[in-house]
Amino acid sequence: MSKEPSIRQLRLYLTLSEELHFGRAAARLFITQPALSQQIRELEKRLGVRVLERTSRTITLTEAGRALLPEARAAVAAVDGLRRVADAQMRRVSGRVVVGTMGAEAAMAHTRAVLGLLQDRHPGTTVQLVNLGFGDHLAALVEQEADVVFLRPPVTEEIELHHLATEPRVACLSADHPLATLPRLTLAQLAGVPVVDMPEQVPRPWWDFWAVDPRPDGSRVRYGPVVTDMESLLHTVAAGEAMCFLPAAAREYFPRPGIRYVDVDDLAPSTSALAWLRRRRSEVTIRAMRHAAREATRRGFHLEVP
Repeated sequence: MSKEPSIRQLRLYLTLSEELHFGRAAARLFITQPALSQQIRELEKRLGVRVLERTSRTITLTEAGRALLPEARAAVAAVDGLRRVADAQMRRVSGRVVVGTMGAEAAMAHTRAVLGLLQDRHPGTTVQLVNLGFGDHLAALVEQEADVVFLRPPVTEEIELHHLATEPRVACLSADHPLATLPRLTLAQLAGVPVVDMPEQVPRPWWDFWAVDPRPDGSRVRYGPVVTDMESLLHTVAAGEAMCFLPAAAREYFPRPGIRYVDVDDLAPSTSALAWLRRRRSEVTIRAMRHAAREATRRGFHLEVP
């Protein structure tokens, strides 16, 4: 029998180190407590050290267990990275492209135009659409879980863009908010109104742009609850807990009871773009997507939304 721990055992150990409770860890892992306990004992046997101190009520990490945590995380991350790169190479060879979209981007005219041209030029290409949340729309590119993503900039330095469309941004407010009754607003009128916040894995410069933080007068934004996707964002706004700024197309794609969209005179517009990882720009499927985006723009799909 191999004396090397398996990646599965390391994953189990990492989860247990977070929960420090066999029942909760087993529930997260969708296995039974006895099975989890057996795998941890096998892990300790293979490593030759005890990683846990067990009592009838609690478990704690031993000194060896704490020392092993960074290496276990690194090993699991390395295998996950290997899998992502292998999947990306398999897609390249097979002609399959994973296309990420965020919010309503999949329904936008420019997105449909680009994908239509891709299918016309490369009928053998298989397109898999994946809807991404706020916390993973950029990470999906960096981790190669998506080949390209239709998104709203700004982006990080390792990502390249092809601009597709421009439209205004609007204030998204609770219908009960006093400002929601006004026909137009300025950023100064919205000073002090809390803005929804993003999970910590979202690059802060991206959300600084969308939250307009800082404001033109240099004041900082006050943040409200953290939201992870459009539905939680709209629910938070409708409940009056915070507001946000969204593309003007949200009026059409995200009408909701309890929500009002109001124009903001001094708010910079937003752009839609096709994004890909800079170091992958020459791969066959990504190059085909880039060419389709350029052709869509040339044919007049560079939409300016009123």
